[in-house]
Amino acid sequence: MFAPFLLKLRASGLPVSLTEWLALVGATRAGVAEFQVEDFYFLARATLVKDERHMDRFDRVFSEHFKGVLPETTITGEVITRDLPEEWLRKLAEKLLSEEERQAIERTGGFEALMELLRQRLEEQKKRHQGGNRMIGTAGTSPFGAHGDNPEGVRIGQEGSRRRSAVKVWDKREFRDLADDAALGTRAMKLALRRLRKFARQGEAEELDMAGTIGATARNAGTLDLRMQPPRRNAVKVLLLLDIGGSMDDHIRASEELFTAAKSEFKHLVHLYFHNCPYERLWKQNHRRAEHMVRTEEVLRTYGPDWRVVFVGDASMSPYELLEPGGSVEHWNEESGQAWLRRITGHFRRVGWINPVPEAHWGYTRTIPLIEKLTEGRMFPMTLDGLDRMAKALR
Repeated sequence: MFAPFLLKLRASGLPVSLTEWLALVGATRAGVAEFQVEDFYFLARATLVKDERHMDRFDRVFSEHFKGVLPETTITGEVITRDLPEEWLRKLAEKLLSEEERQAIERTGGFEALMELLRQRLEEQKKRHQGGNRMIGTAGTSPFGAHGDNPEGVRIGQEGSRRRSAVKVWDKREFRDLADDAALGTRAMKLALRRLRKFARQGEAEELDMAGTIGATARNAGTLDLRMQPPRRNAVKVLLLLDIGGSMDDHIRASEELFTAAKSEFKHLVHLYFHNCPYERLWKQNHRRAEHMVRTEEVLRTYGPDWRVVFVGDASMSPYELLEPGGSVEHWNEESGQAWLRRITGHFRRVGWINPVPEAHWGYTRTIPLIEKLTEGRMFPMTLDGLDRMAKALR
């Protein structure tokens, strides 16, 4: 049964051999994974993937091959914990409204009201709905469901976003890590980041100090007196926090170029991922696995105030994600996003935000001015001039 899976992995470019496939079959027969899909995923990944660069590719093939077998993820917390039958969300059609029609639809009246309304609908609903404006279903104007259209709602059972107006997403979401080998079309981005560098000589004396050697030799009546010194290295330490997924998919190339430039310019660079807004946890990789998660409090304890923090994100999320507990689009956060942003900006002395959205459009998104205020005006566009201004501000 695993042969088609093996062939798909090889077709996608993963160097999976027959020996590794036999090891997976043997481990499965021995009951290592038993009957849990999650256990089998970890067993297959440990057996078949030998290089962390291939993990994202493995995840995509695994998800495609075993689609329908993986358990659905629900919105958890104090509000909602119920699974929805698949037939309720089967796609038969899509609804697309004009801007005038969208504006005519009555909004729910706030995040808490929206969550309470969803709980009521779950208690009331007993069958599938199509094209309505009230219950959970498809191709309608209800705030809950898939393939419909509503200016503010909960997306349930739909692959991918269309209007990007959902305030909650009731699905497990997978994002790709940014590549760090993207080829830059110009060296200008690197040159702009170089303004943030600050060199110092630290560590063991292991390189020749030419000026010191000449001076010491002259003072020693011409007898050679070699002098050594520590190498000159960039002493600036940068914590790069990258927004990924959702509306940031439009800016993947620019983000990868920035990531590549930063990795080549800073010796002390740590990068972590978040989605839309940092909350109580960040990720080393965006496979969204527990082993990749880092608690934000741990980050604040690990990295001192002298680290420069650079956010990269479009700051274009629902205001609930920034202002409300539980407002995160993909999990139930006990504290609001702005509470965590204040902790980060309060701990680190120099914090900046790079926004790939053109600066002329910042006024059209409610959350951008709020985040700009939280970062004390240190939000900069992802342009050469913007990077130059950010480097000067954080230096």
